[in-house]
Amino acid sequence: MKEYTKISLIEEFRKIAGRGWIENARNGNAGGVGNTLEDLLGIEENNLPIPNAAEWELKTQRTGSQSLVTLFHIEPSPRAMRLVPQVLLQCYGWPHQDAGKKYPIDEMSFRQTIHGSAPSDRGFMVKIDRNQRKVLISFDSDKVSDRHEKWLREVERRKGLSELNPQPYWGFDDLANKAGTKLLNCFFVRAEVKRENGVEFYKYSYVMMLQKFSFDSFLREIENGNIFVDFDARSGHNHGTKFRLRQNYFPCLYENAEQIELF
Repeated sequence: MKEYTKISLIEEFRKIAGRGWIENARNGNAGGVGNTLEDLLGIEENNLPIPNAAEWELKTQRTGSQSLVTLFHIEPSPRAMRLVPQVLLQCYGWPHQDAGKKYPIDEMSFRQTIHGSAPSDRGFMVKIDRNQRKVLISFDSDKVSDRHEKWLREVERRKGLSELNPQPYWGFDDLANKAGTKLLNCFFVRAEVKRENGVEFYKYSYVMMLQKFSFDSFLREIENGNIFVDFDARSGHNHGTKFRLRQNYFPCLYENAEQIELF
């Protein structure tokens, strides 16, 4: 794997930007923007080999995309209880849209993308308790939309309508360690996208260098509704719990943010 200094990596970004439109190296792959850039840089996954420096990550996104950027995966505590498949899915899940088709007739789903500024239409919300130093998942049956009335009656039968018990959470220390390790320093790259004859092409035209991840800012953006907790579990498989970020909010998580001039 090729090694870079920050300066040589920035020069490499400028060379790549200067090439204009570049064909997707792994056509058909949804992660083509990041995979193609990794191939151009000669690196594996999104870890940047910059010796004698703190850890660096590479994050990519399509320009204009409204999709969320995945920051990292981490299951809630107490982890030994496997709260997502054993509690959230079994007690608060609903029939999977492909039950009886792609999956068995009794396949259940618990897919929620929630944040801290307002509850979801099923009454779930992220809350921050600074006294207990925890990020918690909360449920309020009074906030459930009328269109989910049938589901709510099922929840009442299975578990009751009070607050989650046990309540899934992430301790500040565990979460800060995970976030700080994965996001301590980051190059955030966006690419324009076009398709010709069924083939995708990318133009890498935006690079932001982000340094010194701030956990206080991370918590603030959860409360502001810009960082989400994303659950994606079904009866047959838990796809993992992710913390995800709205487009354009990466600089809000760092003490230092510098847009790199490419041209």
